[in-house]
Amino acid sequence: MTSGRIRAIHIAPEQGAPPESRARVKAVADAGLEGDRYFHSSGTFADREGSDLTLIESEVLEAVERDCDLALEPGVHRRNVTTQGVALNHLVDRRFRIGEAVCVGTERCEPCSYLESHLEQRGVREALVHRGGLRARILEGGVIEMGDPIDVLEPSGQQDE
Repeated sequence: MTSGRIRAIHIAPEQGAPPESRARVKAVADAGLEGDRYFHSSGTFADREGSDLTLIESEVLEAVERDCDLALEPGVHRRNVTTQGVALNHLVDRRFRIGEAVCVGTERCEPCSYLESHLEQRGVREALVHRGGLRARILEGGVIEMGDPIDVLEPSGQQDE
């Protein structure tokens, strides 16, 4: 069952580096996206298990702009994939296919003080609380491309990993 699509893909090659837009990227199981800081274990939360991939909803970004008058340029939210049409909070502990890759949502990606200080925009952290996206572990690698579907599979506990 397709529940969403990929609207944008971003990687940052090292901690603090500006995000770079990509049309496609290779997701590697238990590692991350090739070329991204977390793939090289150099991101702020590199020691946090289950952070191979981060996602955020385009609908949240639109609501933050509308309700909080905070416009976040593409990628500055520091999440790898911007989605459309999928409730990411509902993917915690669920398997999903994104492009060719299969992932499991590990936890909500709550905004941190680093994000707000990096953007130098007051109120970003508060605006994204409980809707800052999803951290996910990549179970099976593959290519992820702009426009690819996001298909919710079964809860992660229903199959052996």
